[in-house]
Amino acid sequence: MLYCPSMDRVIPNLRLFLILVSISILFLIFDHYHLLIFPQRLVSYITNPISFGLYQTNKNIGSQFGFAFTLRASSQENKALKEQLGLLLSENARIRKQLAETQSVVSQQKYLDPSTYNLLPARPVGLSRYLKIDQGTNVGFKTGQTVVFNDNYVGKIISVSERASNVQLMADPDSKVAAFSQGLEGKAKGVLIGQFGSEILFDKILHEEKINVGDLVYSEGTEGFLPRGLILGRVTKVLERENEIFKQAKVQPNFNISDLDLVFVIQE
Repeated sequence: MLYCPSMDRVIPNLRLFLILVSISILFLIFDHYHLLIFPQRLVSYITNPISFGLYQTNKNIGSQFGFAFTLRASSQENKALKEQLGLLLSENARIRKQLAETQSVVSQQKYLDPSTYNLLPARPVGLSRYLKIDQGTNVGFKTGQTVVFNDNYVGKIISVSERASNVQLMADPDSKVAAFSQGLEGKAKGVLIGQFGSEILFDKILHEEKINVGDLVYSEGTEGFLPRGLILGRVTKVLERENEIFKQAKVQPNFNISDLDLVFVIQE
């Protein structure tokens, strides 16, 4: 009898096939008679927590990736919004400055008649001992010209370059202006002298002349460069000097120079 090696391979494969077929038939029978319900429930009881854990893990990872993408997009959007806000604030500041300057021009015309005074505006750009303004010989400014705000005297131009001028303020120690005060009880005459710091002294007032706290002080107009009747300030304190020929008073301007958007120079 001849030995065939292929038979050893065929028979085990046949046996395996018959075993698998038998198992399949057995499962079909068990399933038909609902004998697999308990094993199915047991398998579900074991595998469901694992499936749920895998689902939750996948969900959390997805949420973290989504949060990261959202955070990055929010960061970019926030940066863009900050840039837009910066532009809007800058534009708002520019518009407010233009509006304030326009209001200053309109207000100035109410106090000094343009038909009487030829006024040119200038912007304050610096303040140390002198007030620096942004116009000079380019618009015809000269030394000695009067600088005003509404009907208030600001100072006198003492130096000029092509596009800038320096204005000597009333509080400057070299400033001297002939002045008079006017109040309910009468008037007084004297000289307004700048002091070191921000004080202005109204000097050379005769004792018999009436002057009180709150009285307005005006320019006398004897200097030539300065019109009569500009407001120089308001009396804040009267200094009686019984043993002297004259008495004095302290005067405070009606405005803060650092708050002015525009000043105006009186042209010839």
